Amino acid sequence: MNLIKICPFFAVFLSFGACTVRMQDAAPVSYADLVNPFIGTDFTGNTYPGAQAPFGMVQLSPDNGLPGWDRISGYFYPDSTIAGFSHTHLSGAGAGDLYDISFMPVTLPYREAEAPLGIYSLFSHSEESASAGYYQVRLKDYDINVELTATERCGIQRYTFPEADAAVFLNLRKAMNWDFTNDSHVEAVDSVTVQGYRFSDGWARGQRIYFRTRFSKPFASMRLDTAAVLKDGRRTGTSVVARFDFRTKAGEQILVSTALSGVSIEGAARNLAAEVPEDDFDKYLAATRKAWDEHLSKIEITCDDSDEKAKFYTALYHSMLAPTVYCDVDGAYYGPDKKIHQATGWTNYSTFSLWDTYRAAHPLYTFIAPERVNDMVKSFLAFYEQNGRLPVWNFYGSETDMMIGYHAVAVIADAYLKGLGDFNPEQALEACVSTANIDSYRGIGLYKKLGYVPYNLTDGYNAENWSLSKTLEYAYDDYCIARMAEKLGQKQTADEFYKRAGNYKNVYNPQTSFMQPRDDKGRFIEGFSPDDYTPHICESNGWQYFWSVQHDVDGLITLVGGKERFVQKLDSMFTCHPSADDKLPIFSTGMIGQYVHGNEPSHHVIYLFNAAGRPWKTQEYAAKVMHELYKNTPDGLCGNEDCGQMSAWYVFSAMGFYPVNPISGRYEIGTPLYPEAKLHLPGGKVFRVLAPAVSKTKRYIRSAKLNGKTYNDTHITYEQIMDGGVLEFEMGDEN
Repeated sequence: MNLIKICPFFAVFLSFGACTVRMQDAAPVSYADLVNPFIGTDFTGNTYPGAQAPFGMVQLSPDNGLPGWDRISGYFYPDSTIAGFSHTHLSGAGAGDLYDISFMPVTLPYREAEAPLGIYSLFSHSEESASAGYYQVRLKDYDINVELTATERCGIQRYTFPEADAAVFLNLRKAMNWDFTNDSHVEAVDSVTVQGYRFSDGWARGQRIYFRTRFSKPFASMRLDTAAVLKDGRRTGTSVVARFDFRTKAGEQILVSTALSGVSIEGAARNLAAEVPEDDFDKYLAATRKAWDEHLSKIEITCDDSDEKAKFYTALYHSMLAPTVYCDVDGAYYGPDKKIHQATGWTNYSTFSLWDTYRAAHPLYTFIAPERVNDMVKSFLAFYEQNGRLPVWNFYGSETDMMIGYHAVAVIADAYLKGLGDFNPEQALEACVSTANIDSYRGIGLYKKLGYVPYNLTDGYNAENWSLSKTLEYAYDDYCIARMAEKLGQKQTADEFYKRAGNYKNVYNPQTSFMQPRDDKGRFIEGFSPDDYTPHICESNGWQYFWSVQHDVDGLITLVGGKERFVQKLDSMFTCHPSADDKLPIFSTGMIGQYVHGNEPSHHVIYLFNAAGRPWKTQEYAAKVMHELYKNTPDGLCGNEDCGQMSAWYVFSAMGFYPVNPISGRYEIGTPLYPEAKLHLPGGKVFRVLAPAVSKTKRYIRSAKLNGKTYNDTHITYEQIMDGGVLEFEMGDEN
């Protein structure tokens, strides 16, 4: 999901030598060290470099201290200031929220600028480092070395001080971008322990975060600076900045361990006692690195190029920063109905950027984290019970209603069709059908009545329009419901939703050969140009959304007049370049012709050449994107990371296959990046992709074998992968 994007496409050719197979390294591999968390912290990636456990509730990361689009995740690589280390961040979501429970160590006298920067320090990238689960920086103005790590629900900071009168600030007042403090509180429990909360509004409305913090050294004093919070002329609460004073010796270290909870202060205290009972930074860092090693080792590549390793394992790492755990150690969590609920025997998750992640990130989890998929589905169903519909884009017990479709159904259907989990499928289907039939929500009633969402009528949830995109997204989700109903033996429901899944045809205009907005009388909008970015198409133009028929590519081919015409149209997609005079929106980044890799609707399009009998063109463009648009540099992402989708595309594509239709169990073959990739599957099975001769130039597949037998299909199935085995490619430099 790309709310805003600003950077033009920079075509950068990597220096890339041929990778060679290396079956065993001389020393054990630490996958955590292969990760470069700075990838995406410059230009449009909007990632953060701080510390987090896999899928963890805590994202402990530095904040530069200034608002703005570039700092939407708190940190922008070209900046030179740090104004705090806060415990919550969004990974490339394009939404300026969170930055909760922010600490800042200083020596006296400290530096303070006018708002919004406030108390800050300069820093240098030469004195900064990061890997999976770890971040370090020296605050130049105070000569304080800061190290960060995290467990699932706790952040651990280690400050190494000079000899000084020192202080640590806890700022619950400061809010950046969309975030606004409604109320906050800090109280001392004893000489090393404080607790409190911060309530805020932003993208997540009514957000509540409780915390408990333990210092490893008693503070000499605690001072509170409080102020009334006024909103629309009415006091909503109190903002607090706390200051804790210390006298430190040269080289003295103070640990600051903080647990979060969405439930209560007592819940935060239990989380701290359970996850960080000791003042031992190295212990928790080692545990988090071990957790990352276990998660990242699910896919093993053999390659001698350090940049290529960093790109792949950082992509895999980014794909596991969200969704996030959202319950206390005892299973308690805060629901969208503003009540406390209990997850018994499962883990509640939040931060679901579903318009993005249903495409590749969630299908990736079915291979590398199937047990989490089960709990994510249960989280959806609990959200449905508490909110009356499945989530669209939810986090911290709040539905943001950002983006379109009801794509939780795609994730649910994929899990059910693959036989994952122990959730109740009948209950799940009921939730899907109910959500798809809320007539008052974003044009669904009109969609059901007319077979499309008309562009000239709006309702309470349809004010942003995006009518054409809604029609196509709804049609795909309806297909997911139909597939699930069919497998459950509910024929009437299946027939109804298969019919609805064909609604994409109702917005196809044979006169222009594009999907086109229609009014409620059935008339196509006049003056339509596929190059234009209009309110009727979500963050895209007519070229980019035309292909959003992942569930019926053959039907789309028939609509345009057959495979040859389809290939011609695909070719035009990649060769019809915007003119120099075109004013492109800021989410059009990573462009190849009209293909926009920086925004999700384009992500499957490269793989559609397979369906038209031109697999070498899929291979050519997939390799081009992987080599040119992903880099081992801070500007190494060409678009918003979007909670793992941008990186999940790369993980799949680098292995050599991609889920065009995410619930089909079918993966279109592209081109592999490595001589060998091993996908370690549940039950100990391994699926290997071999391409011994692959290189930047040898990107074309000349022939293939599956388990030693000639293989001529341009796709592979979920069952074939899960059975384990070897898919081997002979590569060449000509198509």
